[in-house]
Amino acid sequence: MKHAAPYSADLLNDDGPQRTFSGETAEQIAMPLGGIGAGCICLTGVGCLEDFSIRNRPDTTALPDGHGARDDAFATLHIQGARPVTRLVEGPFPLGKIYAHGTRGQGYRGGGHVGLPRFEHAEFRGEYPFGYVSLADPQVPLAVSITGFNPFIPLDDRNSGIPCAILEYTLENRSGEAVSYDFAYHLSHLAPGSGQNGTSARSRAVAGAGVSFWNTDSPNKESFGTAALAVIGHEPAIKGMWFRGGWFDSVSALWREVSTGTFTPNAGSSDADTTGRSGGSIQMTGTLQPGESITYPIVIAWHFPNSNDTVGLSPAPAPAAGTEGCGGAAGPCCPKEPAPKWRPYYAGQWKDAWAVAEYVRGEYASLRARTQAFHDALFGSTLPAYVLDAVSANLAILKSPTVLRQENGNVWAWEGCFSEQGCCPGTCTHVWNYAQAMPHLFPQLERTLREQELERSMDERGHVNFRAALPDGPTTHTFHAAADGQLGGIMKLYRDWQISGDRAWLERLYPRAKQSLDFCIGLWDPEHRGVLVEPHHNTYDIEFWGPDGMCSSIYLGALAAMAALARDAGHPEDAPFYEELAARGARVLDEELFNGEYYVQEVIWEGLRDTSFAESIAKVDESSGEVQRLLKAEGPKYQYGKGCLSDGVIGAWMARVYGIHSPLNCANVAKSLAAIFRYNFRPDLWEHACTQRPGYAWGHEPGLLLCSWPNGGKPTLPFPYSDEVWTGIEYQVASHLIEEGLVDEGLTLVRAARSRYDGRTRNPWNEYECGNYYARAMASYALLGSLAGFAYAAATRTLRLGPRLAGRPFRTFFSTTTGWGTLSIDGDGLAIELAEGELAVEKLILTLDGKTRELACGITARAGERAVVAV
Repeated sequence: MKHAAPYSADLLNDDGPQRTFSGETAEQIAMPLGGIGAGCICLTGVGCLEDFSIRNRPDTTALPDGHGARDDAFATLHIQGARPVTRLVEGPFPLGKIYAHGTRGQGYRGGGHVGLPRFEHAEFRGEYPFGYVSLADPQVPLAVSITGFNPFIPLDDRNSGIPCAILEYTLENRSGEAVSYDFAYHLSHLAPGSGQNGTSARSRAVAGAGVSFWNTDSPNKESFGTAALAVIGHEPAIKGMWFRGGWFDSVSALWREVSTGTFTPNAGSSDADTTGRSGGSIQMTGTLQPGESITYPIVIAWHFPNSNDTVGLSPAPAPAAGTEGCGGAAGPCCPKEPAPKWRPYYAGQWKDAWAVAEYVRGEYASLRARTQAFHDALFGSTLPAYVLDAVSANLAILKSPTVLRQENGNVWAWEGCFSEQGCCPGTCTHVWNYAQAMPHLFPQLERTLREQELERSMDERGHVNFRAALPDGPTTHTFHAAADGQLGGIMKLYRDWQISGDRAWLERLYPRAKQSLDFCIGLWDPEHRGVLVEPHHNTYDIEFWGPDGMCSSIYLGALAAMAALARDAGHPEDAPFYEELAARGARVLDEELFNGEYYVQEVIWEGLRDTSFAESIAKVDESSGEVQRLLKAEGPKYQYGKGCLSDGVIGAWMARVYGIHSPLNCANVAKSLAAIFRYNFRPDLWEHACTQRPGYAWGHEPGLLLCSWPNGGKPTLPFPYSDEVWTGIEYQVASHLIEEGLVDEGLTLVRAARSRYDGRTRNPWNEYECGNYYARAMASYALLGSLAGFAYAAATRTLRLGPRLAGRPFRTFFSTTTGWGTLSIDGDGLAIELAEGELAVEKLILTLDGKTRELACGITARAGERAVVAV
């Protein structure tokens, strides 16, 4: 077989700027702009907005509208004078979307504005949380640049969860003459309401600021909501209501005004204005001298406070007669409109969209500066450009409709998103095992997931439903527990305890965690061998029969974590049992599952407590059906047996990046990783056969297969996704390779994954798997810590650092529960610079040039200061 080889050193050490996209390579670009758990709107590669996922559920059409073609937002620029010209402030419409635009709704989608004259040239550059679009046209004397963002400030979950998109339009006069212009922004009514029982959409001009939109639906209806359009730092002329008519009248009348310089303000709608398409516009007029520029920050805000989407709740007692509409409590809403099942977090922070817009207007300078500081710290890291690309781009998942947040502050999430609904509910534990961004950037939010697992999703036996209920509440317990997810939760509890240093929180959850782990031991390792023997459900949506490297490595990590947690929580008497069981399991893995290159699976179905499979084939003979005879010959379907599984030592990765001392053989882990890269990475997939879901990587693209069988023995029916390529697993393996010193191999996987998301074939800000914005892809955040050798334990105030990229200056972004900023090593020593908060360091464990030293520090670095530790 053709073995994989790393890219050249020059490619792997790419220190250039972030990629730019134009023409075909900008076709798929859509960068989410929105708050954590608040929904988003996407900025495209040509500067338009699409995918208005703002109503507590996805709306990812990949076309410039949403919500049944009602959502629409666009800017126009009119040049006054003897040679007037008017442009839609967007680049050329992507050619590859024209056909889709026509076939979906006869070309009506886009509300008519997509056919307006556009700028001739567009270029996009993304450095999340910022997206930058540059527009130029030979007929227009002004160049236009767009900067789109939503505040992204580590540790500040409120200001990072604002339901808005901010678009900064900068006009620059590059001609030799003064240029007078009209710049306008137009927003359709994003909260039109249901239109039922005489309700209607309303809007009004807000003097000196913008347009407020609302509807007259019942305050409890899902369709009730508000929206806002505002400009910051300028006083616009305001059209509080578009022309109301049929067909394309609204935008037709609007274009006539802006293209002739006759923009006509009005106050907004009245009770009689209930027909036709509604919207509002703001216009700023000015003159720029040669070389001058001006920036107009535009805010689009939304506020939809009600959701009736529920998932996985165990049956509740019937409410008392006459109180059905109020959740079992009599109230004024009964019987007309039931109270919503849940409300988003932002609904408890701002009363409506105009309040959101006013907040952003008032705090804009601070929100902008703090977001810029995060950007500068992250992109100032001395890492290859494609690594920063992978780390930053997948932070967009936090701002996508994948993540929801309830009014009480608790996070709940999908695995990913289909076009109009979430995919695979309940913050699925075995998918979110991989995601490493939230615990470091917003640790207070990540801790709500541990509470979700151990306090609301676990029954009296210790069984954790790996799909949590929405809204918060007890779940059903009628399906398998997920071995990787439930055991991974124990490891994540240790990680989050180390990050937070919150001993009271640990002591509260420790008994629940012990109950969870003891359930796992009793169910999957009843003989206390230290490996999972009984059939165990996992992230591949099937059960592995018999011990395997993947789930048993997580098991060893969970046992080691529990021993450490026991001592930290004040229960040292519990620790020896878990430590001894973990050591026993490590010996079994080495002696029975390690084949000299990597860990395999021993498929077992006989002699188990679960006799279901053995009984199902007991009477199979030559007269039985094809399927039964196959099962008799090979055993249970969907195993990997002798295969080389890319997730084969994932538990060792989790232990490594969480600071857990797993007893798994380090030398054999390193050998396994080398084998995974050697056998599973394909620089070219042209000859690879995938009968499953090939769209993640195919043709001449590179990718890491989930599994291969280099020594033969591939089952007739291997586990369902075995021939696929998932970015979340590529990043997991890449991070682990780097941790084990196989840096070039790890970087090769990262570069390969990002090369597939090239803007032409796939959206660089939407790594998908089972749905868009797939949570597993946030494994990419681990690359930061792995390349820096960074870890910080708030519990002991211990900082670890060990840069793994030799021959270059070192600087890295970091985020802890008390502050965030940068770490750098230069001639003065280790510099700690906090952008916000503080960092207390009692002990520094520093590895440089293969030598590790422990230094007593006793310092507290604070924002605005530069603390230096001599090394």
